[in-house]
Amino acid sequence: MWWFQQGLCFLPAAQIIWTAASFVFAYITAVVLNHVDPLLPYISDTGTMAPERCVFGIMLDISAFLGMATVYVRYKQVEALTGSDDRRLGRLNRLGLLLGLVSSFGMCVVANFQKTTLFSMHLVGAVLTFGIGALYILVQTLLSYSMQPHIHSKSMFVVRLCIGLWTLCSIISMFVSSVIMYSSLWGTDITQKLHWTPGETGYTAHLISTVSEWSLACSFISFFFTYIRDFQKIKLRAEADLQSSHLYDWTHPSATTPRRYKREPSESSPLLAGKT
Repeated sequence: MWWFQQGLCFLPAAQIIWTAASFVFAYITAVVLNHVDPLLPYISDTGTMAPERCVFGIMLDISAFLGMATVYVRYKQVEALTGSDDRRLGRLNRLGLLLGLVSSFGMCVVANFQKTTLFSMHLVGAVLTFGIGALYILVQTLLSYSMQPHIHSKSMFVVRLCIGLWTLCSIISMFVSSVIMYSSLWGTDITQKLHWTPGETGYTAHLISTVSEWSLACSFISFFFTYIRDFQKIKLRAEADLQSSHLYDWTHPSATTPRRYKREPSESSPLLAGKT
């Protein structure tokens, strides 16, 4: 059995590969068509003009869907592993689910509202994606800390903590450099500026800001990479529970006793069979 056939590890793996492909494909297309500069433009700039913005939007929407699925499976896995006795972990796990879903939705907003057309909505989507996403990483790191050493190893907690610090540093760097850039170019419509010349006012701050954004995106991808090994130990199943043997709104004369398809009771979650 190949590694991606074990459990549900294909889910975070698909999200990582697809998201990275979205960024790379949009970047190559935008550079080839001379829509952006080759030296690390903003990720959003690579999906601003047609035709790359069309494919960029579709691919990021799929990434958002994969992200929601990954976040939900992680929630069910932690729920199955920790049980219902520890209320603190339960609340923290539910908070992580909410933050992950909101962050994934923010990715859809970023993909479908370009900064050159509706900057306010694009900014809201960026805050939801990166800001709420950073909180999601924090919550999952806290869960990893609380679940060691019986469920999570200390090394996994350290890895996620380092990625969380990487994310925090990238956010701070991007915020500070963006403030400096906008301050130095006060009165200029930077949202429409896709080409920069080395040496011009605000160029250094712009470059630091773009590097920080790419670093932030890489930190998110790296965090979901840590889910691959965990997801190898979990499987998803659906059960059909028939409430009636027919689909009429009334009792049909030929209706028989309803059949119920159920498995034997187990100690796993109703939707996820976790294996440790």
